[in-house]
Amino acid sequence: MQMHLTDWTRSVVDVLAHPPGRQQLQALAAWLRRLSITDHFVLFVYEGSYRPLSLFDTFTDEQRCIFIDEYQTGPYLLDPFYLAGHPAQSEGVYSMRQLAPDQFYNSEYFLTYYHHLGLCEEVGFFITLRADTHAVLSLMRRRGRTRFHEDEIRQLESAMPVVSAAVRAAWEANSLAAERPVDEHDHLVQEAFANFGRGLLTERECEVVRLLLQGHSSQSIAQKLRISPATVKVHRKNLYEKLEIGSQSELLALFIQAIKGESSRRPSSMADRDYSNV
Repeated sequence: MQMHLTDWTRSVVDVLAHPPGRQQLQALAAWLRRLSITDHFVLFVYEGSYRPLSLFDTFTDEQRCIFIDEYQTGPYLLDPFYLAGHPAQSEGVYSMRQLAPDQFYNSEYFLTYYHHLGLCEEVGFFITLRADTHAVLSLMRRRGRTRFHEDEIRQLESAMPVVSAAVRAAWEANSLAAERPVDEHDHLVQEAFANFGRGLLTERECEVVRLLLQGHSSQSIAQKLRISPATVKVHRKNLYEKLEIGSQSELLALFIQAIKGESSRRPSSMADRDYSNV
């Protein structure tokens, strides 16, 4: 996969010679494939309270429905790559395993959404576009392949200046082409996430809920909130009782219902409860 310096220089020039936007990003994807085996690419821009903006991908139409369309409806709120931008992650190349909480791969989000993407690993180039906006170019490997090794990630890090230039050019070209319209749905999704559980749970219980959904263990939650693991377990027991649920899968179902504004049928024990503020 390694290139000689002369080939490297020529290939960089070739990438940057393409017009900013899709053409340049396609050339960038082909160039990066020479550095590391990659099955899928997707470039998301995370801007304030807007839903993620997809500027480029290499998916089929069927894959795009899951990786982009479904993702934009709300699952992105639990994505480690999205969460790493709040607060802003330093620019660089990071693997999902570096950024994910300790129980992410056992979390309901992973089991019910991420697992079905059929990936074995994902790494991302993080680029800061401005104070409230960052971009992530994700490189994905399908299940059955090996994970990205440290030497591969180091090699990808050497490509950071080129990736940053292409991503910034694509973002600027998109911004000039059309000002992003205000979408009330974007803000409602963010508001639903921020207010999930309020009205029924204490502020501390709401914090525990958000960390549970993100894939943190009781020990990790205790460290983040500076409380004991035993206290976390008490909060978890109390919030389950208040929400009348018995598992994390039910907790995720309530969360998805809240962010999507759905009024789907609930279990009979919850039929008379008002979850409009959950």
